[in-house]
Amino acid sequence: MVPAEPSAAERQRAAEAARGPETARGAGAQLRGLDKITGRTQDFTLAVGESVEFGRLQLSLAECRYPAADPTSDAYAELTITDKQANARLFSGWMIASSPALSALDDSRYDVWVISCNRA
Repeated sequence: MVPAEPSAAERQRAAEAARGPETARGAGAQLRGLDKITGRTQDFTLAVGESVEFGRLQLSLAECRYPAADPTSDAYAELTITDKQANARLFSGWMIASSPALSALDDSRYDVWVISCNRA
């Protein structure tokens, strides 16, 4: 017996589930940096398009998105992190607040993660 072809409504629901939640663009992001040597943390507020220095790193925010239905539940930040001394890009991509280890900065001294998006 051959299984029945899914209905148009079932295909639509499956496509929506695969895409994930609808997101909205934030005006900026809250980031946190950890210096593993000193144990100190520092919070940063960046607008989209801004950069900030953290030790020998430069953190640049290209975009921040959040779930439209529940803005405080998660944040997705597109970041570029550069080592100013070595003139090398250490990270370029999306960091996810709810899953910081999924896409993380790999540096022996510093950790950086996303806290939230700024909505206005």
